Amino acid sequence: MISRIDLRGNTLPEGGALRDLLPRAEFDVEAALEKVRPICEDVHHRGTAALIEYAEKFDGVKLDRVRVLAEALKEALAELDPQVRAALEESVRRARIVHREQRRDAHTTQVVPGGTVTEKWVPVERVGLYAPGGRSVYPSSVIMNVVPAQEAGVTSIALASPPQKEFGGLPHPTILAACALLGIDEVYAAGGAQAVAMFAYGTSGEDGCAPANMVTGPGNIWVAAAKRYFTGRIGIDTEAGPTEIAVLADDTADPVHVAADLISQAEHDPLAAAVLVTDSLALAEAVEKELEPQVAATKHIEDRIRPALAGRQSAIVLVDSLEDGLKVVDAYGAEHLEIQTADAAAVADRVRNAGAIFVGPWAPVSLGDYCAGSNHVLPTGGCACHSSGLSVQSFLRGIHIVDYTREALAEVTHHVVTLAEAEDLPAHGAALKARFEWKVPTE
Repeated sequence: MISRIDLRGNTLPEGGALRDLLPRAEFDVEAALEKVRPICEDVHHRGTAALIEYAEKFDGVKLDRVRVLAEALKEALAELDPQVRAALEESVRRARIVHREQRRDAHTTQVVPGGTVTEKWVPVERVGLYAPGGRSVYPSSVIMNVVPAQEAGVTSIALASPPQKEFGGLPHPTILAACALLGIDEVYAAGGAQAVAMFAYGTSGEDGCAPANMVTGPGNIWVAAAKRYFTGRIGIDTEAGPTEIAVLADDTADPVHVAADLISQAEHDPLAAAVLVTDSLALAEAVEKELEPQVAATKHIEDRIRPALAGRQSAIVLVDSLEDGLKVVDAYGAEHLEIQTADAAAVADRVRNAGAIFVGPWAPVSLGDYCAGSNHVLPTGGCACHSSGLSVQSFLRGIHIVDYTREALAEVTHHVVTLAEAEDLPAHGAALKARFEWKVPTE
């Protein structure tokens, strides 16, 4: 069901050479880019009419309007299963606790007497959030995008999610209920690249959507390609690829837990990656044996889980030691990394590259997906080596405010002039000289 990669007995290569030995899903955003380009430009030119046409073409629904009426949001919340509502409310509560602590305050540094630099943090003005609605429906992703934006102080938040034929062209009612629960009343029945284009360009008319400064939220390859297409015009969080879990484990790990956690990510998508890195052959064999009965007892077996576990993106990676295991997981840079070893907290502290780290047997990835308080919008495809997950900081811009007195400027003018002339930009220096009767200082 899952393959093995045996790295024992040899010195592990460094950097990219090690990454090339590890499993990874094929996810060609560049190829998808050419297919989304005409869709994005069609939305640019035809606006809402194009969105309605693509809803019929891709989602099989004929829409009268794209924006969801307020009554539909209220109705979805009123009809939400009370237990689901309670779970969503607890997820929101915990997410707010964590994300509220992330907000930075302005800080002023006195560089010299009379010269200060203040860094203030300003939220983006308008954000478009995307909530997937394909194989699965993710009200949890609504929470993970909305809460940090709200805690950052974003004042204008809109959300798009694909229209569902089963629900009369509206997004899934649980998505609508989550929006209502969070106070988001601007919601659009739009999916895929066309939804990103709607946020990037805006659309006009009674049903129109104002353009956004930033678009965040996970989606399929078409959403990722559209984000790449609009990079520079709008801010984005990340080009989300297929979800990933890596588990670094030794012989203290419970194979039942490890197998269950690998399956939990495999059920997302046939391209989902499930990777176990271990120095214990006994654990590897026990996990392999445990996968079969656990897979047989769950849902989504043939369309998601088996293809995901059997795919080239998933494997059990055998290493000689925990030290080598740490090198492997750092090279892999997993979206989700579980540490199931002796002294797991100390091992986790040594990890450099991961979207989020889950420590020990009682912090599975599923907890982080819903109710840990952490954010589950995380870098994929190895991007954890340079990028972070979604947070309050994602929605804030740092602005430097420079405030110097006449005396403080005069004291440093000769250095500025010297550097400007060294770069052959004499007008830069002249901008300071013009403020003073300035002469080149003599020894």
